[in-house]
Amino acid sequence: MEQFKKTGNAVLLGTASFWEGVDVRGEALSCVIIDKLPFSSPSDPVLRARLDIMTQQGKNPFFEYQIPAAVIALRQGIGRLIRDEHDKGVLMVCDPRLLKRAYGQLFLDSVPPMKRTRELADVQTFFFSINLKVLTHEFISR
Repeated sequence: MEQFKKTGNAVLLGTASFWEGVDVRGEALSCVIIDKLPFSSPSDPVLRARLDIMTQQGKNPFFEYQIPAAVIALRQGIGRLIRDEHDKGVLMVCDPRLLKRAYGQLFLDSVPPMKRTRELADVQTFFFSINLKVLTHEFISR
């Protein structure tokens, strides 16, 4: 982690363990890319048991447990990018369910107010405005 902070142009890949305990302030962490909404694995036996109990109680486990837990996890992921009032960066969520499923709006409503875009040019403009190096579209699409 110390090497990542000092390098300034490194890439840090993280799994579920990345969602908590990572504290990188400033320009060393300027972009967080989340590949999919952070739902817990349905094959987890503890989760399966919890969902079964909720179903037996007549509850909707997806809307009453899984979505709220995933929303909290997404907010923790965002917290990796913005650690204090001086941090700036880009959060990219690649999961199409964010826009294609009705519950996607619950995730969007849970994040702090920020500019939203689907345009690469907007992201490039942002990085140029804070004087960070920007990957070109040609590099990204390779």
